[in-house]
Amino acid sequence: MTRRPMLLTGGALFAAAGLLGILIEVTPGGGVGGLDIAWNQLMAQVRQPWMLEIAYALNQIGGGWVAIALVPMIIIIALVLLRRWRGAVFAAAAFIAATGLTQILKHIFGRARPVDMLVMSDVGSFPSGHTANAMAIAVVLWLIFARAWVAVIGALWVVAMALSRTILSVHWASDTIGGALVGASAALVVGALLLRWASLGRGSVGWEGRPTIVAEE
Repeated sequence: MTRRPMLLTGGALFAAAGLLGILIEVTPGGGVGGLDIAWNQLMAQVRQPWMLEIAYALNQIGGGWVAIALVPMIIIIALVLLRRWRGAVFAAAAFIAATGLTQILKHIFGRARPVDMLVMSDVGSFPSGHTANAMAIAVVLWLIFARAWVAVIGALWVVAMALSRTILSVHWASDTIGGALVGASAALVVGALLLRWASLGRGSVGWEGRPTIVAEE
């Protein structure tokens, strides 16, 4: 993917997240709200102890200081050790952007969380910060390494995180969709801005661990 499509796609995804938030606001109890309530009730009925154990673990990994500082730092250090220091700078910028955009939307919409949530969380249900972080990580790693298996693992990680948030009833389903949109948007926009400098894009990998063919405009 080249710079312009990345920038346009990232902008469109963020706009979609904003429009989803507005739709939620103007259709309380019906439309998106009705689907959210139905999904929340379904999760309460089908969740099993093993599901909760996984969800509790993902709650710790995907939020708080672990998600904001520890996990990004591990990824950044790993990239530096792989001699992808420019990719590390890109990853750090994308993670900061994803967190910032998520918090902006949380404060704009101030959506209430489900009343039956099983873990404590901060104010603002929309969008899901856990899902936004997971999606930002998935897209960042795919842009750096551009491998099919990276995309598959990233997609599974995002789905698992999103489901865990609704299994714990700490988010509505539409919150996780909004989070995924924001996370992908942040990674793509930052990636578009740093595309050539960070050597992002598809290409064969040279002995130094960097693509020898850089994505063109």
